[in-house]
Amino acid sequence: MERRTTEPRPGWQETVEEQGLIYPLTRYPDDSLRPYWDESAYYVFTLDEVEALEEVVEELHRMCLAAADHIVTADRFADLGITDPRIARLVAEAWHRRAELPSVYGRFDLRYDGTGPAKLLEYNADTPTSLVEAASPQWFWMEDRFPGADQWNSLHERLVDAWRKQAALLPPGSPLYFAHSSADELGEDLMTVAYLKETAEQAGLDTDWISVEEIGWDRLSGRFVDNGLRFIRSIFKLYPWEWLTTDRFADHVLTTLDNGGGTGTTLWIEPAWKMLLSNKALLAILWELYPDHPNLLPAHLDGPRDLATTTGWVAKPLLGREGAGVTLHEPGSDPTPRTDPCCYQQLAPLPDFAGNHVVLGAWVVENESAGLGIRESSGLVTDEYARFLPHVIL
Repeated sequence: MERRTTEPRPGWQETVEEQGLIYPLTRYPDDSLRPYWDESAYYVFTLDEVEALEEVVEELHRMCLAAADHIVTADRFADLGITDPRIARLVAEAWHRRAELPSVYGRFDLRYDGTGPAKLLEYNADTPTSLVEAASPQWFWMEDRFPGADQWNSLHERLVDAWRKQAALLPPGSPLYFAHSSADELGEDLMTVAYLKETAEQAGLDTDWISVEEIGWDRLSGRFVDNGLRFIRSIFKLYPWEWLTTDRFADHVLTTLDNGGGTGTTLWIEPAWKMLLSNKALLAILWELYPDHPNLLPAHLDGPRDLATTTGWVAKPLLGREGAGVTLHEPGSDPTPRTDPCCYQQLAPLPDFAGNHVVLGAWVVENESAGLGIRESSGLVTDEYARFLPHVIL
């Protein structure tokens, strides 16, 4: 693994926008615009490195599924902050019927510098973004800059194949809706959903488009409807389950949830059991089930424990996103647990490449490794000001 600098392509911004990345710049607090898509540098991997990382990702995915099963069978929903018995029951039902429910993709965030084992930082298996840039613009960048080279990137083909294989699980006679929140100001959610809609169409699915805010409720039939009053039988949402189950329409979501076997009227993708994998409590449960595993970092739910005096720790809100609420603590810091529910994970500072702190986003489609996206940040927390850099296998 190596970071190399290079000259960006002439007209790079227009190029990546045409390829679906309509948010190539990030606005900073001082009102300046700086590249989010950053091709002034790139990362190089060997084929052996990538093949080893693929094996790690698929093993981690299997471990996460085993941890999800443990949470359900041992009734540990409270550790995830799931205290509503209705939600726990529906998540458990979705888990037991998971073979009947479409499930598409997720993204592991890994700490890796090319010299030691990759370490799991977290798993976003419900609403992961940075998909568009990983699947499309970085592939075309490689073809422009390194024709004949390769890349850890089979995302597009695997997504199309996943929709094709799971089409039989969708309710017949109705389109698969794709929804994002209109509150998204950058266009990232919009384009992620648009890209997934395109892959579903290439798989032969009938699709339609709606924002979450446009979803209606028909009181007479007791069903969700679109703005043309058509029933919504199946819908992919880039909208977290913890919001779906707490918003003012949550009761309707729970009472109409199709968990397979004809149990309801609306099938949501990703399914409800993904709540088990997109919660930071998963990290502590993994460490409990697989202590000293080379690809895990020590993690606890009741406080930093011995991390307070040895390595230091990172406190992560159970449902935080883009680094929100994450705090870093050096050894000897006050070990008093925070008042909000957190996971306390060993402090493992992100690798530093010439002052840039890098995290690998490794994609899983269905149950297989599918690609890589790399983000860099100036600080040790990967936040909304992170930059996306392409990579190549040489």
